[in-house]
Amino acid sequence: MFSPDPFMGKEGYPLLLAAGETANGVDPLIDRQHPHELVMELSASYARRLSDGSSVFGYVGLPGEPAFGPPAFMHRMSAMDSPEAPITHHWLDSTHIVFGVATLGWVRDGVKLEASSFRGREPDEDRYDLESPEFDSWAVRASWNPAPEWSLQVSYADVTAPEQLEPDEDETKWSASVLHARPIGAEGWWGSTLAWGRKTNDHDESKDAWLAETAFSPDDRWTIFGRIERTETDELLPAVGGGHGDVFTVSKASVGVVHDWRLSPNVRFGLGALYAANRVPAGLDAAYGGDPDGGMVFLRLKVD
Repeated sequence: MFSPDPFMGKEGYPLLLAAGETANGVDPLIDRQHPHELVMELSASYARRLSDGSSVFGYVGLPGEPAFGPPAFMHRMSAMDSPEAPITHHWLDSTHIVFGVATLGWVRDGVKLEASSFRGREPDEDRYDLESPEFDSWAVRASWNPAPEWSLQVSYADVTAPEQLEPDEDETKWSASVLHARPIGAEGWWGSTLAWGRKTNDHDESKDAWLAETAFSPDDRWTIFGRIERTETDELLPAVGGGHGDVFTVSKASVGVVHDWRLSPNVRFGLGALYAANRVPAGLDAAYGGDPDGGMVFLRLKVD
């Protein structure tokens, strides 16, 4: 799986209240969403049936995705039509690209148990290379699909030195989510996600994040989407001399719509718009000029 993200430049695109990774190996990206790797996944998997209702499987990737969190935002039905990444990305699904992962799993009816060993370090600022695999971190995930429309998961990860700028800091992570998706009429659908994530550093300091998002498409032309999220972060106002600063609780709400025109049986052209409102505490007023808001108009080409 490939992504054109690196072609937008090392600093990605503006995204208020987002932070994480680096563009030059020295300074953290703040109020920007970093680009993803050119090669987002290069993997193989094998499954073997044990009985009518159960099976085992194995998965390896360079890069790949370990058994942690809900599906990454660009693969969730509730998020894939929004052009903005969630500011909760680094709590919920930042491990969706790691260079070196091996997973073993067991499936029984609607229950799946998985365990992964993987490289904890997030990809560096060179978005075009393949980095050396390491297996210094681990994760476990339990998923349950009680009905075709529902998917629930809880997961835990012990991550070694995830941040390039803090190579001596390890991290543990928790995640829980509920996803719902159902068809609407002949061509429509409705998808929603409710998720929580927690990051805890070596000093037992925990920071939580919450997300609720939904998208509704009554047919193959219109999609309406919305998201509400809240994070506890210490990366928006770095400390004097470098490093993380005080912890602030910030929140964001966005709503948007996109209209598609079908160019061929498998290709659609879309025109959309989005409005976002951000909320910051008093300690960030000077940096953000109060509670900033904004919007965008976007074009897209979608291959079914």
